[in-house]
Amino acid sequence: MSTQSPFGGRLGRTYPTLPTGETVASYETYLEAQAAVDRLAKAEFPVNELSIVGHDLTSVERITGTLSWGRTAGGGALSGAWFGTFLGLLFFIFSPSGTSLGVLAAAVLIGAGFGMIFAVVSYSINRRRRDFTSVMQVLATRYAIIADPAHVGRARQVLGVTDAAAPPSPATTAPPAAPTPPPAGDGDAPARDATQEEPEERVIDPSRPLTYGEAQDAARRAERERGAAED
Repeated sequence: MSTQSPFGGRLGRTYPTLPTGETVASYETYLEAQAAVDRLAKAEFPVNELSIVGHDLTSVERITGTLSWGRTAGGGALSGAWFGTFLGLLFFIFSPSGTSLGVLAAAVLIGAGFGMIFAVVSYSINRRRRDFTSVMQVLATRYAIIADPAHVGRARQVLGVTDAAAPPSPATTAPPAAPTPPPAGDGDAPARDATQEEPEERVIDPSRPLTYGEAQDAARRAERERGAAED
């Protein structure tokens, strides 16, 4: 797969931003998405309008083995030997002499020794907290190829895919039902509550004395009767 030039058409765009466009195709692995872009590039498709977007990112830690004193010492010695080799080669290049090979070998041995010591000391400190080696990875469950809407049709034709799966539509909520108006009563008179009935007139027993309330009711009744008689 060819590497895009840093002086391409996307130089002026602000990073990091999510690409805009339509999904050409989706793949389960990055290698499949990369192969699809290579196929488009061979068909002279403007690949500078494409983007590979990973969805549902997940952090994965793969356990590669257990740590031990021997494995720790060996790994530290190997790392130190590489560093010593680098320093010895620099000395050999800039100061070539008959003893340069001896200096190179000494640098390798010294680097291996220091690397082993540092690794053993570090392991002795962290031994009870982490007794295994691992590799961290960030993976995506789906890789989508995004393209400009003007080139989506041609890209799908080259890849031989149909329309990409449309995103799920948002759930629609049914509007609330309108309240049912109460049935109209007879005429325009408001309906009367069954509990709100006119009180019945009290029947007074003449054989017992009147209470204050009964006397007031009797006086009002007598006034109403006198008024009705005068009319």
